[in-house]
Amino acid sequence: MKKITKIEANQKEESILRAAVYARVSTDEEAQLVSLKTQKAHYEKIISENESYTFAGLYFDEGITGTKKECRDGLLKMLKDCENGKIDFILTKSISRLARNTTDCLEIVRRLLDLNIGIYFEKENIDTRTMESELILSILSSLAESESRSISENNKWSIRKRFQNGTFIISSPPYGYENIDGKMVVNEEEGKIIKEIFEEYLSGKGTHKIADDLNKRKINGQKGASWHGSTINGILKNEKYTGDVIYQKTYTDENYNRHKNKGEEDQYKIIDNHEAIVSREDFEKVQELLRLRAIAKGNGENTKRYQNRYSLSGKIKCGECGSSFKRRHHYNGKDKYIAWTCSEHLKDINKCSMKFIKDKDIKLAFVTLVNKLIFGKDSILMQLLESLKRVDSKEEVEKINKIEESLENLNERKEVLGKLITSGVLDASIYAKESSEISSEERNLHKEKERSKKAILGNDEEIRELEKLIGILDKSKMIDHFEDDLFEEIIDHIQVVNRETLDFHLKCGLVLREEMKGDV
Repeated sequence: MKKITKIEANQKEESILRAAVYARVSTDEEAQLVSLKTQKAHYEKIISENESYTFAGLYFDEGITGTKKECRDGLLKMLKDCENGKIDFILTKSISRLARNTTDCLEIVRRLLDLNIGIYFEKENIDTRTMESELILSILSSLAESESRSISENNKWSIRKRFQNGTFIISSPPYGYENIDGKMVVNEEEGKIIKEIFEEYLSGKGTHKIADDLNKRKINGQKGASWHGSTINGILKNEKYTGDVIYQKTYTDENYNRHKNKGEEDQYKIIDNHEAIVSREDFEKVQELLRLRAIAKGNGENTKRYQNRYSLSGKIKCGECGSSFKRRHHYNGKDKYIAWTCSEHLKDINKCSMKFIKDKDIKLAFVTLVNKLIFGKDSILMQLLESLKRVDSKEEVEKINKIEESLENLNERKEVLGKLITSGVLDASIYAKESSEISSEERNLHKEKERSKKAILGNDEEIRELEKLIGILDKSKMIDHFEDDLFEEIIDHIQVVNRETLDFHLKCGLVLREEMKGDV
């Protein structure tokens, strides 16, 4: 008889996970900062009590919204540490703490799963390591995004009402003022500096000279910062020093990007809102002097001495991060040349890896592009023009009507699903599947609707620009050098795909790719 002996397997040691915590509060109000401290304490306790965890760090962001991950230094640092192999697992309070933007949430989760790093969302009880599908996460993060937009709209409405009735409190008063019991009150010491700045400018000193003198006297600016010409310029233009205030000088669009308000939104001006530091007469004299000096330097409105001085200025966009390129002089010891570099790369090479491209290579690519257009005008551009003219606006309008009907039907389906799930009749998994399908269909319909709208609204503009381009090329011969006027006339912008490839976006809507032949 055979003798069988069992050989016990080696017991695997339970692995210890390096667990990090991410926390965020959306405003810098005291109550929210207390919430941040509570979150810190809560997760420190969880990690210390769990033998399978070892503390890998606490990452947090304060006083900012969660709508865009690019604005959160704490989150970005944590992701960087994940990529550097310092973290195995992440704990966070809820999906809305990590991201209120569906795209960002899924991108972060997928990126971390690729690194074999899971996230545990405590509120939703979701562990991304064990999820069979990311569907639930997709739906929940969509809800978080909707909630964020709703809160944002409510906040905007509230702020607008306070603008209208004059009860809005400026939480960060400009240098020269301080906030006492919700009112802007003159800070005596800083107020003297403000008066001095206005007087010196009226006496003929420039903004840089005034800033240098203040720095030499070791007088600190706002929050202890040094003085710069731009700081002085900002003070001289700030109407708050006359006692008045203009609200809503900037606004945030639906994608949470901040813009100067150039008439897109209402503004609210309140006269005698607080104590003045300078008289209105002196303020107006300063504004006139600023205007005259700007004109003298060629930097006033409608002048281009300092803005868009070169044909390519403001026209080159980074294909990696979307930032504009800046013109710089390069020296390599033997040779000096002009190059264009991504402004984000100049600030931080970790945020954008796009390197510089030479000015002469861009211009050579443009010359090649123009010659190709001249050569292929009849076979390409004329045919494109004919096809644009054949687009039937009526047909597109009918398409839009049908799309809107379909969207209404989908909305009704969503309402029915909502009622069924809240009444407990519908299984959660079926609800999730149906909701996902509806969302997908809605997205496709919206895209199709936008395409039809563009076909109707943008078609005429594209035809005009294309006819203009053909007219320009009709009069042109093959070129052998870069022509500023021609570039200005036909190119909207250039997108740098990489150091060898450029996408030229023409004003007529065409996007043409050109390879650069120069050395980089």
